[in-house]
Amino acid sequence: MNFKTIVEDIRNLKIQGAQNIAKASIKALQIVAYNIRNEKKLYQIHNLNKAKQILFKTRPTEPAMRNTLNYVLSNIELTDYIYAEIIKRIKEVNQHFDIIKKKIAQIGNKKIKNKMVVFTHCHSSTVIEILKQAKAHQKRFIVHNTETRPKFQGRLTAKELARVGIPVVHYVDSAARLALKKADIMLLGADAITSEGKVINKIGSELMAEVAEKWDVPIYICTDSWKFDPKSVFGFEETIEKRSSKEIWPTAPKGVLINNFAFEKIDPNLITGIISELGIYTPTVFVEEVKRAYPWMF
Repeated sequence: MNFKTIVEDIRNLKIQGAQNIAKASIKALQIVAYNIRNEKKLYQIHNLNKAKQILFKTRPTEPAMRNTLNYVLSNIELTDYIYAEIIKRIKEVNQHFDIIKKKIAQIGNKKIKNKMVVFTHCHSSTVIEILKQAKAHQKRFIVHNTETRPKFQGRLTAKELARVGIPVVHYVDSAARLALKKADIMLLGADAITSEGKVINKIGSELMAEVAEKWDVPIYICTDSWKFDPKSVFGFEETIEKRSSKEIWPTAPKGVLINNFAFEKIDPNLITGIISELGIYTPTVFVEEVKRAYPWMF
């Protein structure tokens, strides 16, 4: 696999999930670094930063990818052996993801009780790991999940849960109210979190969160804290990705405008807590904890 192929796979959603995208992006960067490892230092730095910007543009709403690439290239000009340093940092990133995946699952598992109905939307590997952990602890529960149009990522969730023996009831998106009415807890992933505590997740997430609030269903965001967007501290507005109209209606008649927003923002006031490797915190406290844990982001 080469750099261009990975870039296209990220852009075209062949690679999905924030951690998968982040890991793919550093793999792409490693390929570039290897190919130019014997060039002059300034040439290497220039081309690595160029590759980073190309990767940034593949998916606008992916701070986990941006944070990962920024970590790998942070102050890289200070080292004499660029390729070796990049390999070292990539190993550190992969270890980080592996460790926190287990840690978040252990923390989130505490919120799952016997005989619960758990609601989730779209496909979050973090949510799935929490549910797997709960099952491993012999907890009996049912998951209500939505199909998540237009790409049907909810089907991935249903398949993965069913494969490990977790009962799933699958709903069309427009039936989310019915799915939530019987739910005891709502677990969502996150694509980005801003300095104001707003969570950006799959389109439909805030709508469903508002319904959950009506039914007094607690809402927890399950995420790696590297999805925090440090640029939002300086007033940068996280871009909401808008995808091709053909995903919704390939043969739409002339005169029909189709808005295909991939994500939307969830108001922090709707969120009970954010479950991350740092613990379970309200959105405001979560932001402060990220600043303490990862000062290099800022």
